[in-house]
Amino acid sequence: RLGLERADTAEKALTVIVDLLEKYGQGGNCMESHMVFTYHNSFLIADRKEAWVLETSGKYWAAEKVEGGIRNISNQLSITTKIDREHPELKEYAKSKGWWNGKKEFDFAAAYSYVNTARMTTSRGRYCEGYKLLNKHKGFITSEIMMEILRDKESGINMEGGFMTTGSMVSVLPQQPNLPCIHYFTGTPDPAR
Repeated sequence: RLGLERADTAEKALTVIVDLLEKYGQGGNCMESHMVFTYHNSFLIADRKEAWVLETSGKYWAAEKVEGGIRNISNQLSITTKIDREHPELKEYAKSKGWWNGKKEFDFAAAYSYVNTARMTTSRGRYCEGYKLLNKHKGFITSEIMMEILRDKESGINMEGGFMTTGSMVSVLPQQPNLPCIHYFTGTPDPAR
């Protein structure tokens, strides 16, 4: 929200977020119940001209500029070796922890998570299923198709049970400045409603 308030481009919003992250860190419970559950955050940041994926681990972060095609995020790190901006100590910290040897190409997801990055887009899970649904409609994604994808329960994108989807948003950002941007939000936690 502060990125939206304080920046007029996606890249400037990225800068706002990482500056706040580096200064204040992140944390807090992700559930309203008494169960303690925390995780680090990922963001899709877009304006009419460009889009970025920002993924975080504590105060450390990596950002990837989306150059085209499709891109998704979902409860795991997905930035691997294409890193366009990064925390200034990202690699050194990973090296000091023994997560990266400093010799092979740096892979953010491999170094900062326990997920096998080679299996990320092939194993069944929300990230993989979201990627498949987006790829199925690549080049022809409309707001209606995006809403269908966000309503999909079989893939796990629209979660039910102990962990539920808390809301969804679809934005249409035309590149032509004379056309309005349109934002759709769910009125209930379940996007299928």
